[in-house]
Amino acid sequence: MTKRRYFFTVLILGSLTALGPFSIDMYLPGFPAIAKSLHTTTAQVSLSLSSFFIGLAAGQLLYGPLLDKYGRKKPLYFGLVLYMVASVGCFLSTSIEMLIWVRLIQAIGACAAGVAAMAMVRDIFPLDQNAKIFALLILILGASPMLAPTIGGYVTEAWGWHEIFVILGLMALAILLAVIFFLPESYKPDPDYSLKPAPIINSFLSVIKEPQFYTYAFTGAFAFAGLFVYVSASPIVFMEVFKVSAKMYGWIFAILSVGFIGSSQVNNLLLKKFKSEQIVFVALTVQVIVSVLFLVGSLYQWYGLYSTIALIFVMLCCVGTVSPNASALSLAPFEKNAGTASALLGALQLGLGSLTTLGIGIFDSHSSIPMSAIMASTAFMGLLILVIGRKRIVHKVEASGSAGMVGH
Repeated sequence: MTKRRYFFTVLILGSLTALGPFSIDMYLPGFPAIAKSLHTTTAQVSLSLSSFFIGLAAGQLLYGPLLDKYGRKKPLYFGLVLYMVASVGCFLSTSIEMLIWVRLIQAIGACAAGVAAMAMVRDIFPLDQNAKIFALLILILGASPMLAPTIGGYVTEAWGWHEIFVILGLMALAILLAVIFFLPESYKPDPDYSLKPAPIINSFLSVIKEPQFYTYAFTGAFAFAGLFVYVSASPIVFMEVFKVSAKMYGWIFAILSVGFIGSSQVNNLLLKKFKSEQIVFVALTVQVIVSVLFLVGSLYQWYGLYSTIALIFVMLCCVGTVSPNASALSLAPFEKNAGTASALLGALQLGLGSLTTLGIGIFDSHSSIPMSAIMASTAFMGLLILVIGRKRIVHKVEASGSAGMVGH
């Protein structure tokens, strides 16, 4: 592969990976404007984020078999076209109910991009280059939550929230054209691959029965839920409680993203001295302590803008440390069905995350209490599952040094 072909292939795969995060983060600064336009509350607008997470979770399980049955590009074409149609639906939404439903459809389309990109890395590049390519994709993925809200804030103030979905739709169109003309089909369709429910369900059941998988998958999912709660509630906390502008919110979101992304990279250094299970336990314990302090302070209104930012920053650092190690430990026992385990892990993380964000819409409170309460609850549940589940693991498989490269 020439250097030019290599560069464009990685760029296209990175763009596919970033479509989902951009779809989540770019419209966050527009929450108050959407609420005003659709005659609802910001908390109700956050339900459109919950529906997006539900669509991503469902898509994790949907596209895996389709990509193996029909090849990589046909399901990818379907997903990107579906995403563009849903983006038009978001632009035309006249009620919060309509926006919630079309965001669900948009997520199912977006999920095809991320799942296909991961599969195509293994197809296109030699095995000894996969880690390097995944690292490049993670860097692109990490830049998304720093760029998207900032761009969204400027777009919202300059043109309005509708135009955010125009930009997202045009992004998907550009990616689709790049896939059609510059990305090769990397996997031949397999007509013998069965899409019958029974063998697929049995494969998932064999994975979830493994004690090491369910212990660290659920531990990581509950810890990771703190990130979903933060993303869903942050427009309320910063733009309604602390009255920051859409532009300023974009910058705050970008700064806080450094905590999550930076800690996941620091994790590589920690792995040189500590085992993954040690890092998970310590980081999750700190996450519980800080989230409880955040909850108590929210109840008694102790914290201002800067102290709130500092506490959330520490919690996101904990999430960024727990997540890759818990993911690596949950996948470590599997060799033959690692793809199934990975899909199930992603579905658990996204599914649980989407359920926790529903609480933000249900509470509908103009304070940081719902955010801090759910964050504290999920962190505590993660630690409880870890303490109980570790006792049931008879033969633990080490995650070795791979934890730094595994994450969602």
